[in-house]
Amino acid sequence: MEAAMFKALGGGGSDPEPLTASNVGVAALLLVVNIGLSGWLGLGMGRSVAVAAVRCAVQLTGLGLVLDRVFSTDSPVYIMGMAGVLGLLAAVEVSRWRARRRVPGLFWGVLAAILTSCVATALFGNKYSLNMQPAYTARRFIPTIGMLFGSSLIGVSIGVDAITEKADVERARIETMLAFGASRWEVVRPLTADALRAALTPAVTNLAVTGLISIPGVMTGWVLGGADVLQAARYQQIILFMITASTASSTLLAVLYCAYVLVDARPMLRTDRIERTAKAGPAAATPAGSSGPLASRATSRMELLRAGCRPLSELSRNGSTTVSSPSARSLAGGVGKRQSRV
Repeated sequence: MEAAMFKALGGGGSDPEPLTASNVGVAALLLVVNIGLSGWLGLGMGRSVAVAAVRCAVQLTGLGLVLDRVFSTDSPVYIMGMAGVLGLLAAVEVSRWRARRRVPGLFWGVLAAILTSCVATALFGNKYSLNMQPAYTARRFIPTIGMLFGSSLIGVSIGVDAITEKADVERARIETMLAFGASRWEVVRPLTADALRAALTPAVTNLAVTGLISIPGVMTGWVLGGADVLQAARYQQIILFMITASTASSTLLAVLYCAYVLVDARPMLRTDRIERTAKAGPAAATPAGSSGPLASRATSRMELLRAGCRPLSELSRNGSTTVSSPSARSLAGGVGKRQSRV
């Protein structure tokens, strides 16, 4: 399948013998080892492996049938439509099946992030690196953007989970920063940086070890298709650079969307907007420091503190240190009385 796809991308030669469904079935028998290990060790993953294998076979077969028709045309409507469908499926995969925690509008935020980043990266890379004229040529644009979507899907999933978990676990620290006058960006920036670092680690690691430990799939497909080995290596380098760039930009956009949903314009932390899925598990449903009576009392006290305090920047702009809120006036009055008694 891979050799046939990348032969269409420019590799020459022909397969010694056409592959049939029976060849795929023989390869699928190897998964019995995974299922057997799962049963023996009690991992509970046997069903997941079987379902994933069936999904893989059905999805790739359907994709092959669709691509066969798309490759026969160079109409930008069909090509961009196919790219839009792939991006839509990637957004559904992230927001519905992979995310352990969701925020309002996660699907639309992920869809906009993935489509914007991957389409822009694919058009730029195809035109200026792969010398494609036009840049949306079906036989190269669709496989290329499919690889970008697949990598970005993983990065965005990790980033969304990381930032929602970070906001939930570090709730007390974030609310303390807000209480002392931190701006929205000052709170969002470290959350975004930590989530982006976690999401990009697999992509950067893969970029570093490719060619040293493993021969990547694109290069393997070209070589099996009979293409020149050096040309295959250069094509793989371009694809890897495009994948890393699109993963970084799409993850950044998705993480920023989640961050600005979780920290509103006032600014105030809104962990109540986090919806936990079944994948989060029982431990993640009630993380330490984010629920229960103690957390509620702490939140109430933090809100009272925020209501009674004014940021130092605001006081300096007004040129006055007059305390205006009722809670702050009562606090100042109590301090004054104690001082007079002393």
